[in-house]
Amino acid sequence: MAKDHSNFFNDVYEVVRLIPSGRATNYGAIANYLGTKGSARMVGWAMNAAHRMADVPAHRVVNRAGVLTGKSHFETPTIMQERLEAEGVEVVNDKIKNFDKIFWDPNTELAL
Repeated sequence: MAKDHSNFFNDVYEVVRLIPSGRATNYGAIANYLGTKGSARMVGWAMNAAHRMADVPAHRVVNRAGVLTGKSHFETPTIMQERLEAEGVEVVNDKIKNFDKIFWDPNTELAL
């Protein structure tokens, strides 16, 4: 029987909703923040299910190198880049330029 991942997915969505405009994070950083280090792939699955959820800015979640690996899950393959660029994020060859400067780490940004 398959596990119900809905609670984990909802936790991922709550974190993603907190990413500020013009910033981006990666799957592993979200997994680490949620206390499930090593489950970046599960975060990816959650994001694949979120691309049509208007209140979840899925375009702000990329791989650890800043590559727009989730772009194929949007309505068109250019939407992810278009949304990032509309927020002032520069994307070159499907990769966020200067990713280290716009990287949003939930462990730091959401520290109590």
